[in-house]
Amino acid sequence: MHEMSLAEGVLQLVEDTAQREGAQRVKLVVLEIGQLSSVEPEALRFCFEAVTHGGIAHGAALEIVAVPGSGWCMPCAATVPMTESFGACPQCGSYQVQPTGGTEMRVKEIEIE
Repeated sequence: MHEMSLAEGVLQLVEDTAQREGAQRVKLVVLEIGQLSSVEPEALRFCFEAVTHGGIAHGAALEIVAVPGSGWCMPCAATVPMTESFGACPQCGSYQVQPTGGTEMRVKEIEIE
């Protein structure tokens, strides 16, 4: 499960930020996760809870914002919505669609006190 290593990476960013800002506690972490990122949000939520146990982010709320997938279709030269990485273009049916959005995962916000 690669979500555990992702949760550990997020925790490292959160802890570094909290230390830099002199925080006593992390209250909220907001993540943006792309629909095409191959990250399972519920598995990541479970792993985040496990890796934060006993630390400065223990008990922090994790908010996950889904980012829709999008891609550029080579044959019809259109930007189209995508729900799967290797899906067909909804306009022309071609499979020559290059993902342009929704593949990312980023920490958008950290609330500390």
